Amino acid sequence: MEAAGLGLRLAAGVFTPLLKRLFPPEAPGAALTDRPVRVSALVPLRGAKRTLTERDLRELSAEVVRRAVHALGPHDAPGPEAVDAAAGLLTRSLLRLGDLDMDDVQAVRLGHEALARELAGPRAPGVPDDAHLLHDRLLNSACLHVLDFFSRRSTFVARTLVEQTRRLESLVRATETLAERLPYLPAEDAAFERRYADYVVREYGRLTIYGLDLDQSREWPLDDAYLSLETRQPTAAGRDGAEAPQRAERALGDFSRVLLRGHAGSGKTTLVQWLAVTAARQDPESALPQLLGRIPFVLTLRTITRDRGPLPGPGDFLAAVDCPLAGAQPDRWADRVLAAGRGLLLVDGIDEIPEGEREGVRRWLRRLHATYPETLWLVTARPSAVGGDWLDAARFTELTLAPMNHGDVQAFVHRWHRAVGAADADAAALLDLVRTRQDLAALATNPLVCALICALHRERNGHLPRGRKALYDAALAMLLERRDRERPDPPRGAPAWDADTQVSLLQKLAYWLITNGRSELSASVATTLIGNALPVLHGGDALGTPAEVLRHLIERSGVLREPAEGAVDFVHRTFQDYLGAREIVEWQHFPALVARAHEDQWEDVVRMAVAHAQPVQRGELLTALVERGDAEPAHRVRLHLLATACLEYSTQLRPDVRADVLERTRRLVPPRTREEAKVLADAGPVATGLLPGPEGLSDEEADAVVFALTRNPTDAGLIALRPFRDHPARAVHHLLAVNWHRFDTDRYFHEIVTRLPPDPDRVLPARGRAELAHLWSLPVLGGVELVGDFAEADLAAHLAARRVRTLRLRHCATIADLGFLVGGREDGGWRGVETLLLDDCPHITDLSPLVGGPLRELSLYGHTRRVVPRGLAELTGLTSLVVGEELTLDSLDRLPRPAPLTMLTLPSLLPDLTGIGAWPGLTRLALHFSGRALTPTEGRALAALPALERLTPRVEAVRSLADAGVTLPRVNKIQLFPAHYGDPVETGTLDAIARVFPGLRTLVLNNDAPDFSPLAALPELGELHVLAPSAGTGLPENVRLTAPPAARY
Repeated sequence: MEAAGLGLRLAAGVFTPLLKRLFPPEAPGAALTDRPVRVSALVPLRGAKRTLTERDLRELSAEVVRRAVHALGPHDAPGPEAVDAAAGLLTRSLLRLGDLDMDDVQAVRLGHEALARELAGPRAPGVPDDAHLLHDRLLNSACLHVLDFFSRRSTFVARTLVEQTRRLESLVRATETLAERLPYLPAEDAAFERRYADYVVREYGRLTIYGLDLDQSREWPLDDAYLSLETRQPTAAGRDGAEAPQRAERALGDFSRVLLRGHAGSGKTTLVQWLAVTAARQDPESALPQLLGRIPFVLTLRTITRDRGPLPGPGDFLAAVDCPLAGAQPDRWADRVLAAGRGLLLVDGIDEIPEGEREGVRRWLRRLHATYPETLWLVTARPSAVGGDWLDAARFTELTLAPMNHGDVQAFVHRWHRAVGAADADAAALLDLVRTRQDLAALATNPLVCALICALHRERNGHLPRGRKALYDAALAMLLERRDRERPDPPRGAPAWDADTQVSLLQKLAYWLITNGRSELSASVATTLIGNALPVLHGGDALGTPAEVLRHLIERSGVLREPAEGAVDFVHRTFQDYLGAREIVEWQHFPALVARAHEDQWEDVVRMAVAHAQPVQRGELLTALVERGDAEPAHRVRLHLLATACLEYSTQLRPDVRADVLERTRRLVPPRTREEAKVLADAGPVATGLLPGPEGLSDEEADAVVFALTRNPTDAGLIALRPFRDHPARAVHHLLAVNWHRFDTDRYFHEIVTRLPPDPDRVLPARGRAELAHLWSLPVLGGVELVGDFAEADLAAHLAARRVRTLRLRHCATIADLGFLVGGREDGGWRGVETLLLDDCPHITDLSPLVGGPLRELSLYGHTRRVVPRGLAELTGLTSLVVGEELTLDSLDRLPRPAPLTMLTLPSLLPDLTGIGAWPGLTRLALHFSGRALTPTEGRALAALPALERLTPRVEAVRSLADAGVTLPRVNKIQLFPAHYGDPVETGTLDAIARVFPGLRTLVLNNDAPDFSPLAALPELGELHVLAPSAGTGLPENVRLTAPPAARY
């Protein structure tokens, strides 16, 4: 078929029937908006507005193809098979208009060819080339007409001008950031950095897809594969009391040094790659301005510790990770980058080096941090690899990578199927299966396992095994047997490699790695291990030399790889643990396994060994774990909970052994704190299945039980949560309300959210349109918290139909204009929002639309050093204002002076406070974001505030006030923040508190103090609340102390 000019020769009339159905006439007034409109909202393919079915679209696509083929003439027309296939491909591509994550302005800016590529996805296997060619030409032409339709809509030009203005402002900010971070660069440095950036994008810009056919690429473009997952900060409550999650890639926006924990396969390394590629691209329009001007260094610990030599300094970073440009870098280039504060150090895999070597790594990290304090850091590890305070001295913030929620799993499955060219119907069938099978739903929350589930579902025509061990068995068989079975032309006389033979060899390598605490081994060691194993294998002498066998396993198994010349490792640690456990069971190395079961590198090995073992062996192994736990208090809880976690893998087990294991775990319930609850939840569904109902629990215990159950997003977890709906504690209601995104949206809403006691002050979260629609159906709704990207038009429509007093927007990059809060004349001119929180909404730069409205409380947070939005000074009706830690407020003059503020929170870069008297009605003032000492003049200004009763300072502020002799006798309550997280409150600090606040009645300490005796100087002090377990002595008799219990495990 000659189709080179097809798109140009087709008349517009070819696409007229399609366009009329894709874009039906709008209702009067529907287009009257000056904001971009999502493409998915313009086409009737999804949701309540759906009027065009897949069958309809197939008929329309077939008509377009028929007309196009007719235009080609009889000599160029493709065959009937290609015509039918092209119609199917065009249908699949056009259906994706309903899922497109962009608005009309963005689509036009993208261009018709790029839009066509976005819709087309990967090439479908087994489809004739003529069909692909016809489809590509038709889709290009169709997209040209679609964009022409967008650009001719009456409001498009106005929206385009608004969008161009926003983009220009964003580019100006990005340019200013680059100017700050990029000093004059020598020409040699600049040229090398361009080469290095290109290398990073090529090296880290692709991921492996497990389970693909040999004739397809096993590589997945990172841009298509990356799925933004959530992180949580386990040591701190979120803003406004919520445990606020944030997307993982934004972690470096909030924190400059992050220790990220996550289970095997949870996406840690993928995040490292994505950050490296994003930094290397230096896109000024990136949503991560903190990466502009940064140079990424990916330091994989398994690689840089391969030779067990000294850990590298900056000049050796590239050589240590086998970067081919190491020898081309200018002299002392890496030092100049880090010294200028331009470095991004991505240290991956603390857990992949032996436990005995981790202290050396910690000292290395601390030295680098002390030498280059302005560097951005991300260090990854498994949850139990290092203690909670491992990097506290270097002021690292700990984040935990959360499992994928229901929406994440849906997005992942669809992306995987598009990447391999599978039909959308296959993805939908798998998601239906996941929804109906609890075991699959639990397993699919891990990205690696979810990918294996997708591959197996495709390989086995929809039939999936049950349980993790059976899933790994099937996945390994698929990877080992299928690749040679599908090899198009195996060499004559080549040995037949069955799965059992390959597994026998691979598990020898895995066992060596596990017992030696390594993640890589040299090719020479691998060859020796294979040479020792071949003589005992049936037919082993026919497989070739040990070196030939190793080469076969690297090239053909799909499980082993060669990360560098002379090095060998497994494609993922999960396969290493699975195979090593099998070797342990076959050779009954149980004493060694039990002896090392408390080490984090062995936890998954123990679980897999229990799964591989025969029933008698399994019982002996679990009994040995329990008995060792009984005998060793230091490891008791860890070993007993590990034995409990193993019950999930114990299909056959003596009842008395199971009872012994469960009896040890029952001693640990109910948990008393959220720290204990997290430990129980990490042990898995068997442990959480032992949690009690609400009867007889204290409020703190009920809170901890619900916390653990919400980390178990299964049917059993949902059923166990039901009795807590009527618990009297508001903290329990809050936990139930904010965690529904972890579960099936519809079921959780109807079974939990709608059954909570009505509370007009409750703020309910939504992370997508489905959740938002549910919230607006509640009879009582005080406020909503929207997390993620929402369209202004959607919010305007909801707020017009239903007033809410509180609105919180978090991590929203799609909203730039707060005009949606302003209604029309028909609803009185204003929505009812009185309390507004904006957290990480980078495009909202103007608050002036709120002037004159009912807004009374405003909280502003950001993730970069941005100035406060314009128009703040004009919001004269505010009574409460929070300017978050990262925002820049250079002067109190930027605040609304006439406003009757009673509560004010100021950022870390604290402005001069001498003018604080402009708000005489202040009763509460929070200065805890700032570590700056206060001047005597500022202290006297605070003392002069006639209504100030509550103050939230840091230690530095209190000590400076005491040194200046300033007293604030009207302040009756303070909450003291430490200079550094975890620092105990010194006796001298308590003495300073007694001198500065002589009228204190209530004192809240974030950390414990060893000696409370200085508080005896405060005659009116009646309550002391310590937010950490307390062992302090010397408490005055008239003071009542409250503190949480110390975690028992």
